[in-house]
Amino acid sequence: MCGIVGAVAQRDVADILLEGLKRLEYRGYDSAGIAIVDTNNKLSRVRRLGKVQELVDAVSHEPLIGGTGIAHTRWATHGAPSEVNAHPHISNGEIVVVHNGIIENHDELRTYLQDQGYNFVSQTDTEVMTHLIHLEFKTSEYLLEAVQKAVKKLHGAYGTVVMDAKDKDRMVVARSGSPLVIGYGLGENFIASDMMALLPVTRRFSFLEEGDVAEVTRFEVNVIDKDGHAVKREIKETEATNDAGDKGEYRHYMLKETYEQPTAVRNTLEGRLINNVLDVNTFGEGADDIFKEIDHVQIIACGTSYHSGMVARYWLEALAGVSCNIEIASEFRYRKSHVPKNAMIVTISQSGETADTLAALRLAKELGYKASLVICNVAGSSLVRESDLAFMTKAGVEIGVASTKAFTTQLVGLMMMTLAIGQHHGMTVEKQTEIAQSLMALPSKLDEVLALAPSIEALAEDFADKNHALFLGRGDQYPIAMEGALKLKEISYIHAEAYAAGELKHGPLALIDAEMPVIVVAPQNDLIEKLKSNVEEVRARGGLMYVFADSNANFSSDETMKVIEVPVCDELIAPIVYTLPLQLLSYYVAIIKGTDVDQPRNLAKSVTVE
Repeated sequence: MCGIVGAVAQRDVADILLEGLKRLEYRGYDSAGIAIVDTNNKLSRVRRLGKVQELVDAVSHEPLIGGTGIAHTRWATHGAPSEVNAHPHISNGEIVVVHNGIIENHDELRTYLQDQGYNFVSQTDTEVMTHLIHLEFKTSEYLLEAVQKAVKKLHGAYGTVVMDAKDKDRMVVARSGSPLVIGYGLGENFIASDMMALLPVTRRFSFLEEGDVAEVTRFEVNVIDKDGHAVKREIKETEATNDAGDKGEYRHYMLKETYEQPTAVRNTLEGRLINNVLDVNTFGEGADDIFKEIDHVQIIACGTSYHSGMVARYWLEALAGVSCNIEIASEFRYRKSHVPKNAMIVTISQSGETADTLAALRLAKELGYKASLVICNVAGSSLVRESDLAFMTKAGVEIGVASTKAFTTQLVGLMMMTLAIGQHHGMTVEKQTEIAQSLMALPSKLDEVLALAPSIEALAEDFADKNHALFLGRGDQYPIAMEGALKLKEISYIHAEAYAAGELKHGPLALIDAEMPVIVVAPQNDLIEKLKSNVEEVRARGGLMYVFADSNANFSSDETMKVIEVPVCDELIAPIVYTLPLQLLSYYVAIIKGTDVDQPRNLAKSVTVE
């Protein structure tokens, strides 16, 4: 969601901050702003509604000079998108604040601050925080002390950076529920909500922990933990590449990342399957001992990651012989639940910072789950740091809001988890070998699927005037149908729903007519004959079918059904293989509809608030 970039340096930092915002555009936002303090402690601020380029253009006509500054991209929560609601916010011309997250008690604090004489110009909860820090600074010796006092009065989530216009040599940062990273340079230091923003200027980072408050100067970073103790956070050097934001030959990041999936899967598999044997240590130290004790898996995730968890439930129960529940994180954390004996909590998140999933993990620890494992794409993220075990998907940076390679590599990780657990629950050596061989064959199979792009692009023309669609699947293809529907609605704005095909007669058949395209995923498996019966139910009611099936499934195109032949693949990896055609369909439909593919309206890449 919102993006933060800050710097304390001797050189002018406006260009660094603006470049950082560009590199965070994938997170989703509706306005942007920047504030700089120069050598004479003069504060300048520029804010613009819309894209970062609008801010860049404004700064080019109104240059900002100075070595200390903060910049922000806002995704509206409190107050509509507007220039007055954009960050940074300023109190009394002195205290400058940018903030990611939501302050839940902002109404109460706003009333209190108005009674203290503060006037509000925006509808944001961030302005409440800004005035509160200014008020606390009146009775504090240092800005750090004022921020510490203020955050104790805040309820909610925040990743915030605070600057005092009268002191150009330092900033204070605070983290509760919303991630912040410190970037270390030579005689200069940086702050961001994502290290990707800072890759042009540093490769050395540390991550703030929950409840940390830190003072950042050119030469020092002093961190105070939630208990008030001075602590050191480990500095690590990242291997992430500086050019991850380059679209290359592709029109959109989503298309680029769709085509990167064979390579991403190869990277995920590399060094983890050796001679068809899984290295269980890839999940972390002590993983094998933990897996031996696990009799039940509870999966928690949101959005696309939830769909990957749904697929894993089929695998864990059918292949590993272990019971599994899957639940949306925002539901799990707000209900009373029973913890089965010897249960492991598994969280899935591309960013590792998904607010509801992180809160669910913390709740699970309190409830007494035996162990925790995260499937994640970002090393050093909160979920990775707070879990007992971690499987890093190695998908590389994913910029498009609609997840592609992060999803397929999650599925690979979950299949490997199934293999690791199954080894201790009666899975035969033959089945282990079969799974390993299927996974190793997957990248080349995905290459074959991508060759279908021209025919899928032609098929997308049929959706030019459509406003609704149904997706159908059975068994482990039902979650893939759900993922296909999510992709179509995310980026083309077509209303799309997915159903387990057997549920058609329980309501969805009422929707079938010639204006309701029905997309079916139909690999040859034990459920294919059942699925064919469901297809006939649609055809009998005048529906137009689009069936993705392999040649062994024996579907034929006619005036009521268009069949897209998918390469034959092992049933074990079919959910992953059949994901790609649906991604391509969604992409090409979105192109026809003329939507913003990479940054669809109202959505954000990393959801760090409830």
